[in-house]
Amino acid sequence: MECRSGCGACCIYPSISSPIPGMPDGKPEMIRCIHLTDDLKCAIFNHPERPRVCAGFMPEIEICGNDNEEAEKNFRWLLQ
Repeated sequence: MECRSGCGACCIYPSISSPIPGMPDGKPEMIRCIHLTDDLKCAIFNHPERPRVCAGFMPEIEICGNDNEEAEKNFRWLLQ
């Protein structure tokens, strides 16, 4: 599966425990990453400072769903 343009769910819903540029304590769940652009793309996608956990995430239909609403529902379920 390819990452769906205009989604950004993986940059909003899960927490990131490792420090990332501009977020030294990581990213809390349900908080938008500061590197998520207005058009829901990662501003540091091809940069070496992009967190390993982000680079390692591969979109899957079971998590990302077919649209943004489904992605939000699936991530919220995982966070319970």
